Amino acid sequence: MLTRVLICLACFAEPVLADPPDIIAVEIDGTRVSVTLAHPDTGWDHYADGWRIEAEDGTIVGTRILLHPHVEEQPFTRSMTVTDLPEGALFMRAKCSVDGWSETRVPVPR
Repeated sequence: MLTRVLICLACFAEPVLADPPDIIAVEIDGTRVSVTLAHPDTGWDHYADGWRIEAEDGTIVGTRILLHPHVEEQPFTRSMTVTDLPEGALFMRAKCSVDGWSETRVPVPR
């Protein structure tokens, strides 16, 4: 009986989605791109695990994978070198380990 009740309740459950990582700041200094993210990381089960740079047409220019949670370090900044940044508008998109890539593209001031 209890199993049937739990199955019925599971039918009405909705997935819980957390907020995507917030892109707080972006700095481009020559070929070095630094991004500051904020996300309510809970540990290995849910954390901000990457960011990427996109050209205006959606082409991915570079991706920075984050290999561990930053529970005690919020917000946090990580950098990467991109030797071939294209001219024109650039955008940032962040990712978390549960919800994937954010649908929001943040314009990069240049």
